[in-house]
Amino acid sequence: MDLRELAEPPRSADLVIIGAGVVGAATAFHAARAGLDCILLERRPLPATLTTPRATGAFRLQFDNREELELVSESVELFLGFNSAHGHDIGVRQQGYLWCTMDEAGMPRQQRLVEMQHGWGLTDVELLSGDEARSRFPWVGERVLQARFRQGDGSLDPRALALGMLSVSGTPFVSGCEVSEVIVDSGCVRGVRTNKGEVACEQVVIAAGPFSGTVAATAGLELPLYTVRRQKLIFADAPFVPQDSPMVIDEETGAHWRPALDGAFLLHTDADEPASPAADPVPIDHGLHRRLIDPDSPVSICRVTPFWERAWTDGSLEWEIVAGQYTMTPDHRPLIGSTDIEGLWLNCGYSGHGVMGSPACSRLLIDLICGQSPLDGNPLAPDREFIERDISSI
Repeated sequence: MDLRELAEPPRSADLVIIGAGVVGAATAFHAARAGLDCILLERRPLPATLTTPRATGAFRLQFDNREELELVSESVELFLGFNSAHGHDIGVRQQGYLWCTMDEAGMPRQQRLVEMQHGWGLTDVELLSGDEARSRFPWVGERVLQARFRQGDGSLDPRALALGMLSVSGTPFVSGCEVSEVIVDSGCVRGVRTNKGEVACEQVVIAAGPFSGTVAATAGLELPLYTVRRQKLIFADAPFVPQDSPMVIDEETGAHWRPALDGAFLLHTDADEPASPAADPVPIDHGLHRRLIDPDSPVSICRVTPFWERAWTDGSLEWEIVAGQYTMTPDHRPLIGSTDIEGLWLNCGYSGHGVMGSPACSRLLIDLICGQSPLDGNPLAPDREFIERDISSI
């Protein structure tokens, strides 16, 4: 893989991208296609090593709104063709998403959602009875009453995606380069100040994940963002896990798992997790292990797939927990576009959808920067009216 790392940043650039995770890499990918002279600055020793590798690494089109469905459809098209177009294997597996409900009240909600998705053209989403789900996936628990399934949803390696886009873009990056200030004069961007020197520029994109708010504050800008810890329980070797399984989600609790390595990743989208300051590293709560696999836990993944009880009773299985942070907005949609400071652009706040959303949203951002899309027609504009939504961030 051909990555262009520089020891020091250049003295000037057309566009400075702050952050070299999957969002920054996607920004560089589309900026290079538009012919922009970019430099990417990363505060960590290596690109795509903070939040990106902590992600579930999954993508789906089963959304509750047409806007996100259409945007992520664009990203998925890139995922599916990335290896053939660019020669980088990003580990795409289309094994599906299976959303399970054990609550009778959840059954009509699933039905309404599937009907809406069919109306938007996503006609390959199936509504399965509990028995139909067990016929398809024999390890689904008896308590599951109904499920919705789409085979075309799937997973990939998020760090491979980020590094692949960075490599294809040819954009140089500087690691260990922390931005201490976005330099603003008379309401316009003039450059950035870092621990490795200053870069003169008139265009800056903040794509710094959980540190996006911190970077924006150096320019005197307060963003509607907050960060929330999300953890991943990893069983690297669990022989009882069917490796052809889809992503399996408990609709009522947000607990979910998918095959990975020779075992699985297990996660819990906990609505009660409090906001916390951006951190590196993110502290780990080892209690996640018990909450997810103890059959007596109210959010145990054993509710939907009882075979996970083996991970609770078999003390020989090795596991680890890693932690990252979601960067959240009030309506759980990203901030894409211009700010009140001329030349300062945002590509952040993905609320857990950075891997699947960033390729399409970064294309939208570069179109805005290059004047290919009107600023006043951008539904993800940072100055939009926020309507809080009660949605899953899986």
